[in-house]
Amino acid sequence: MIESWRWFGPDDPVTLPDIRQAGATGIVTALHGVPADTPWQREDVAARQQMIRDAGLDWVVVESIPVHESIKTGTPGWEAMADVWAESLRAVAAQGISTICYNFMPVLDWTRTALDHRLADGAECLRYDAVDAAVFDIFLLERDGARADHLDAIVAEAETRYATMDAATRQRLVDTIIAGLPGAEESWTIDSFRDRIAAYAEIDAARLRGNLLAFLDRVLPVAEELGVKLAIHPDDPPFALFGLPRVVSTAEDLAAIFDHLPSPSNGLTFCAGSLGARGDNDLPAMFERFRDRIHFLHLRSTEREADGVSFHEAAHLGGDAGLVEIVRRALELETDSGRQIPMRPDHGHMIGWDLSRGMRAGYPYIGRLRGLAELRGAAAAFAAMARG
Repeated sequence: MIESWRWFGPDDPVTLPDIRQAGATGIVTALHGVPADTPWQREDVAARQQMIRDAGLDWVVVESIPVHESIKTGTPGWEAMADVWAESLRAVAAQGISTICYNFMPVLDWTRTALDHRLADGAECLRYDAVDAAVFDIFLLERDGARADHLDAIVAEAETRYATMDAATRQRLVDTIIAGLPGAEESWTIDSFRDRIAAYAEIDAARLRGNLLAFLDRVLPVAEELGVKLAIHPDDPPFALFGLPRVVSTAEDLAAIFDHLPSPSNGLTFCAGSLGARGDNDLPAMFERFRDRIHFLHLRSTEREADGVSFHEAAHLGGDAGLVEIVRRALELETDSGRQIPMRPDHGHMIGWDLSRGMRAGYPYIGRLRGLAELRGAAAAFAAMARG
């Protein structure tokens, strides 16, 4: 596997020299700040690539070129935004970058209710709390029909919790959910978020899936022409929330995407943490079913909680994802296919030095360094066993 690291550009508190010292050789990044309606310029991609090369590293994956909301809603004129997206593909391919991770989550990117959940050992991690999500949805967003979308026991607990929250705690929850997490495309106010989800009032999962397939019908020929691999990222969390459908959450969702367009350029980012947040997702089976489509690996783990909906980020070798087995299968895939697959450790815990250094939530240095070292050790052990 190509050991890689997500880097958010020159303003990232984790520097390129830091990353090289961690032992990674690949960089996963994007031209953050370029709006979704604006094509990336080749000279800008080239300048960022040169910066990375000057540090002794290589830009191996773009994560991500944002998909404009009009494409997701199928608004008249969406085709022009898809063509903008394809122009960004051309700018990336011109610099020899051939793997593009993207997602098709409506309005929100990855979503959590807490960025600093304290674990027993004092580390901090990201958490999705189903009760807090219900508090936001029912009492703060005040979405019509919200109660029916949450389990009765969750709603009852949310009523009690909301009654005890002060104004600052409520605002913090709002900000955490909609103010824009690292890597997210946009941030919202509560009012603008209400307006945005209203655009999905008539869009169910079937229609959203149709819009995704129409987008791929338009951009995949460009990817094929350029020799670029598209790697869709699963929904995070992998279920509908706040009235918004999601269509990249299960094996059946992935099969619909790949069966519609069997091109090798139509591929997958296998994110073990996202897929593992659903108890009905069998990760080893999914890996084997879609192994030929896997172009990029997000190696992180989540631990599902007692209510079956809540989860938090686990240590890389803990939780429910079973990353040791995923590493084993990834190495087998590389041997069988002759490919090297970029991987990156993801959503590390805030530990030690990270806790006082202003690290981005989910993207600390020491926490990801620990994860990379653990994954590297697992890969080395399998390689040694294979040699006998």
